Amino acid sequence: MGSGAVFFDLLNQGRLSGCRIQLSDINPDLIGCYWMVRDRTMEVLRALKSLSREYRLDGSTVYYDVRDRRFNPLRAELRQRSTSEKEIAERYTPELAAMLLFLNRTGFNGLFRLNRRGGFNVPVGRYVNPRICDEANISAVAEALAAPGVSVDLASFYETLADTGRGDFVYCDPPYAPLSRTSNFAHYTAGGFTAFDQRRLQQAVIAACRRGARVVVSNSSASEIVRGYTTLDAQKARLVIRPVPARRSINSRASLRGPVDELIIANVRPRALDDIKPRMLRAGLKTRKKKSA
Repeated sequence: MGSGAVFFDLLNQGRLSGCRIQLSDINPDLIGCYWMVRDRTMEVLRALKSLSREYRLDGSTVYYDVRDRRFNPLRAELRQRSTSEKEIAERYTPELAAMLLFLNRTGFNGLFRLNRRGGFNVPVGRYVNPRICDEANISAVAEALAAPGVSVDLASFYETLADTGRGDFVYCDPPYAPLSRTSNFAHYTAGGFTAFDQRRLQQAVIAACRRGARVVVSNSSASEIVRGYTTLDAQKARLVIRPVPARRSINSRASLRGPVDELIIANVRPRALDDIKPRMLRAGLKTRKKKSA
């Protein structure tokens, strides 16, 4: 699921009316947060407003206090008391969800990154006046996630893809394969997403295509991804790779931040894809107002 950007965009366009929608992710923090936003919206908002007031008084000090003395210790305690990732998500609280949203809005580039011990370790961002509590947006997200036919599940990609077939549209947004050894610094979950996981995803995508599903995958232009989706099996599944320029803003050297090719891999030919002009490339020239869920 990630940020759910594709889901929210299709929803805003009115294209999901009458559809059964399954949103899934393997990150228990993310799913636990979405469940709290959906089911206990007002409690999340109250906690988030409190954090926002604290941040206005002493930004970076409050950020590290929330990260190191509240969020990570509570998560560690939750993991010790839980026997599975699902149980971690089920035991999430509105306070933990609010802290996760707070760290996302005030941390460096909105990253979610864990160290090998499972601790959230993103440093504070350089923001003058971040919008920490967007009450209208969070309420709209809660309403969208609670809509009839929408499910939000803690599930791996292979569990989710195994149930897909003819008539289904699938969008897969895995952690991107690193373009170089030094760029592989982020773990979306404590175990990471390895080259083996990328190969398993490729096999699950090909199997879903063979069953008649329409599949779109986004990933980096790393050589392993290009090789994986140009095999004979991938070609038989009618998967085609299309490069799309996108702006990368995460690099320790500012001179290396800029447009790079990312890949859209699909067994369908989207009408608008050939004419796409990525918004991210225009963002530095003109700010676009975008309706969001």
